[in-house]
Amino acid sequence: MRNLFDDAKSRLDKVLPLLSLPEDIAIRLAQPKLNLTVNIPVRMDDGSLKVFTGYRVQYDDTRGPYKGGIRFHPDVCIDEVTSLAFWMTVKCAVAGLPFGGAKGGVAVDAKMLSKLELERLSRGYIRAIADIIGPKRDIPAPDMYTNATIMGWMADEYNLIMREQLPGVITGKPVYLGGSKGREAATGQGALYVLECWLKRNTKKLQGMRIAVQGFGNAGYHFARLAQEAGCKVMALSDSKGAIYSKDGLDPKKIMFHRKKHNELKAMLYCDVSICEEAENEVMTNEELLALDVDVLVLAAMENQITKDNAVKIQAKLILEIANGPITSQADEILQKNNAVVIPDVLANAGGVTVSYFEWVQNRAGYYWEEEEVNEKLKYLLQKQAGIIFNTAEEKKVTLRSAAYIEGLERISGAIQNRGTKEYFQNL
Repeated sequence: MRNLFDDAKSRLDKVLPLLSLPEDIAIRLAQPKLNLTVNIPVRMDDGSLKVFTGYRVQYDDTRGPYKGGIRFHPDVCIDEVTSLAFWMTVKCAVAGLPFGGAKGGVAVDAKMLSKLELERLSRGYIRAIADIIGPKRDIPAPDMYTNATIMGWMADEYNLIMREQLPGVITGKPVYLGGSKGREAATGQGALYVLECWLKRNTKKLQGMRIAVQGFGNAGYHFARLAQEAGCKVMALSDSKGAIYSKDGLDPKKIMFHRKKHNELKAMLYCDVSICEEAENEVMTNEELLALDVDVLVLAAMENQITKDNAVKIQAKLILEIANGPITSQADEILQKNNAVVIPDVLANAGGVTVSYFEWVQNRAGYYWEEEEVNEKLKYLLQKQAGIIFNTAEEKKVTLRSAAYIEGLERISGAIQNRGTKEYFQNL
């Protein structure tokens, strides 16, 4: 399989012929503005020293400050982070936010660190990238295996470095440190709003929909919980160790309650209990979950989950991408031939960055909103942008992914062209 960034850019190449953009735009968007690799020394609890490799990729800031999460995962590499930064650039434009795109990460198995080791790593990462971030320059946020607690440490470290209170440098923080109400559930909530918009457009209802959710992290859990509350039947759930299935439906809140109780008893930041230990349910593999005959297949795990090798096995005719890049470009073509509709990641998972934007606005204004207001604004913004993309798909007879890229690239291109020619004169 080609590398992730090449596959990500192939989506760009596919829609460019549908747009009348100057050649310079395509050349400019083919590579990020900045790739930063850092080495972070961390003193471990036993006194030994370990060095972890971290990254921050700033892709494009034409529409505003860079925006993008930070993930802690053993497989983090520059190719992955660059791809994620590219998707963030498109996503922020698709959502109509005044941000560019960035992404960060550290190659680490965070579950193997103590809480104190994790805090030292988090603060060390911010010290390493402090010169290139800031409330008006680059605003990180949580991603895979990072959360509000870690964002709080990172924001505090940046404030210590700068010797002033700058809560807008990081979003996804705890509410007590200037975080926004509604941020924790925002990605899952936003995905549900987008799904609801699509179903309504096609004269269908959420109630009674059979769904399978791959991934039981923050986004996957909140989506499953909210979908069940809206009347959907959650047939299957999975984590990195496997999946569970019930023909009568699962209760995401009950499963999460057991996991949180386990965490509290062991004073752990991450859970080492698999949902497969829910003994009353049928256990299956992630591959089997993907192939289930359900109304909606929700991808909320990692990238490259559906490839050319398993795409033919997918029975669901509606797929919702909450994870970034969970379907390869080759798999996309197979799914399209099989009449499966994919609601793409750059639209479906934009709830997180949208409420991060709300948090940034609240931090800068020093005025904070109630959760109901946050969710109302989120629903209005996402369903407005979803409607535009659905219309574009119908008018141009393209997939929803192509329609999203068309809208996003036109907005980015418009910003680049309206900046004028000063930069070109400077480079002569």
